[in-house]
Amino acid sequence: MNDNKGNGFQSFYQSPVGWLKLTSSGNGLTGIWFCESRDEKDFPDEFTGRAEKQLKEYFDKKRIQFDLPLEITGTGFQKKVWLELLHIPFGKTLSYLELSKRIGNVKAIRAVGHANGQNPLPIVIPCHRVIGSDGSLTGYGGGLWRKEWLLKHEGVLPQQEFGFDF
Repeated sequence: MNDNKGNGFQSFYQSPVGWLKLTSSGNGLTGIWFCESRDEKDFPDEFTGRAEKQLKEYFDKKRIQFDLPLEITGTGFQKKVWLELLHIPFGKTLSYLELSKRIGNVKAIRAVGHANGQNPLPIVIPCHRVIGSDGSLTGYGGGLWRKEWLLKHEGVLPQQEFGFDF
């Protein structure tokens, strides 16, 4: 029974990049949020459970692609950007400029960057795979150290490149 008073479902997963709060509407996964601690109760459902299982497989290097029902909320432009992110393969990166070209608007680089930063489902929708045209790691809602960790985990960056030891 969910006694979360109609606020949807949630569970917490302790990952190598910190606590992740997984949220669901009951129809699909709605969010993955980086947290500093587990400060709320779990009200899991099948979608948060499946997400937790697949995230564990990803972090254990047993999964490179997610297969989860997603319920994505955002503007039409944001959804267009987020859906394009799903086409960036594991272990690859794409520049903001290239992402802008892929959605058909080369002049929308800043808007693409903003939409990327608003992604409600990081890791599953791999916004961490978008980098600067010069190869630099630019902004990440979960902090640059997490972006670096994820790219190292996927083999994009050498383990010692930016000074964080993992």
